[in-house]
Amino acid sequence: MADPQPTLAQSHDLLLFDLDGVVYVGEDAVPGAVDAISRAYRDGRAVGYATNNASRPPQEVAAHLRRLGVPARDEEVTTSSQAAAQLVVERLGAGARVLPVGGPGVREALVEAGLQPVGPAEGQPAAVVQGFGRQLGWTDLADAAAAIRGGALWVATNTDLTLPTERGPAPGNGSLVGAVRNAVDVDPLVAGKPQPTLFHAAARRAGAQQPLVVGDRLDTDVAGAVNSGMTGALVLTGLTSAVALVTAPAGQRPDLVLPDLGALHAPAPPTAHLVEGGAACREARVRLSEGLLRGEAGCPGPGAPLEELLDLLRAACAAAWAGAGASGVPPRLDPQLVEALGDLSARCRGEQPSG
Repeated sequence: MADPQPTLAQSHDLLLFDLDGVVYVGEDAVPGAVDAISRAYRDGRAVGYATNNASRPPQEVAAHLRRLGVPARDEEVTTSSQAAAQLVVERLGAGARVLPVGGPGVREALVEAGLQPVGPAEGQPAAVVQGFGRQLGWTDLADAAAAIRGGALWVATNTDLTLPTERGPAPGNGSLVGAVRNAVDVDPLVAGKPQPTLFHAAARRAGAQQPLVVGDRLDTDVAGAVNSGMTGALVLTGLTSAVALVTAPAGQRPDLVLPDLGALHAPAPPTAHLVEGGAACREARVRLSEGLLRGEAGCPGPGAPLEELLDLLRAACAAAWAGAGASGVPPRLDPQLVEALGDLSARCRGEQPSG
């Protein structure tokens, strides 16, 4: 009897999860996420968490995970605040005076790295580290702008424009960084995803050589995996829709597409292959003609089994990405294909399916 095919989790020495939109949204767990991650722990897999959300220190993040039922340890969490503090140390050395702009996680990361947090009334700082904080106000952003105009090194923990919440996307740190950028004449150094600093730090901490990065955003999680030379898996429970994935630019295309975290405990999903005029994944076939991508006759539509819609998505991605070529111009999508992929996205997010 042939040996069983290894699961995705067994094929990598570290499962490195994004958090917002992958494990939880606000205070609530993504359906199925706790069971899938807990199973990874029971199976002896190495687990880590890499988050661009800089507002909380690792201890609070791990405590949140434990409240949800995930047996996370504090040291398994790596935040963009920690990556930003490391960047400051590399540029200015330990002991540098730094103005923290953000939630408690920013200040705590500076202290942990041997830097000296200072307030706006304590003289010109050597650096400003800006991260997300729910209580940030105009005065905080104005203080940051003044320090940067005075010559302080400006490090942003991340530039995510939005943050998922229970009420939908809300302005993220990138939106607040943009407000400061309007008042200064320099761009910040960025420590978090999609830069590789955060992922490399998490992999070093776990001693991993073949991590699997699992995220829900193309511009941060997937691009960060690409920039870090790591395998990237996009899970469809978060912000990125199936349609957005098909039209993803080069550098933001995942190696794997998963409906949810439970797929980590199954063998690697089937891969699509190019055929004349399009692409196929098992029985799903799509055709690209004159810049229009459409499903061939008999392709799954809204209400079809989830696995068939996933095959359709994989075939569509293969055809679209190959068809974009050097120009990078994505194809137009046939309305019926858009409807089928929209149904897939809604069902993966636990929303009401069409039909």
